[in-house]
Amino acid sequence: MSIKKWFHLFWTTLLIGAGGAVIAGLALQFVNGKIDFKGIGDFFLYPLILLGYGMLVSVYSQLGFFAYLILNYMGNGVFPQKVWKYIQLVLSVLALLELIFLRTVVGGERNVMSDLILGIVILLAALIVSYFKVKSTNISALIPTFFFMTAISIVEVIGVLRIGVDSATVFIVVPLIACNAFQILMLHRILKPTAG
Repeated sequence: MSIKKWFHLFWTTLLIGAGGAVIAGLALQFVNGKIDFKGIGDFFLYPLILLGYGMLVSVYSQLGFFAYLILNYMGNGVFPQKVWKYIQLVLSVLALLELIFLRTVVGGERNVMSDLILGIVILLAALIVSYFKVKSTNISALIPTFFFMTAISIVEVIGVLRIGVDSATVFIVVPLIACNAFQILMLHRILKPTAG
């Protein structure tokens, strides 16, 4: 991967994160209406704050993406390829189970419905992104993409889950999932050697 390609990935992911945060923030404001704007300045400042927040989430997503790339490289180096795929699949299922059931059953710390909805959203996003990744590449991309979109996304979301506020969870999950999906779907295009 050249610096130019990485730079393109960085900035496009930044824009996707910003757009996702603006959409999530405005939707939450429309549904909840918890922010009381004092004047026209506040009304225009709010989307700018959302843009900045989305950019921060996209950088966080990119850190998780590069951590995944390093983990995948090391996993392929330590384990046989077939074993590493099974390990990724097991870790994905465990991460989803932990998100949906274990935190509520063992810790009793949250509403089971919020965790169930979040788990289903992450699972559906992972399945959809995995489908498009396989369609763009080949079947061997299925499990790594599913692992990235489930286990890595859940690890990235853990911090906001500790807050226990559903609006905060939506506010980070929307741009984070959008950024993660974009990065994994673009990876094979960026790694493809340029002609000439």
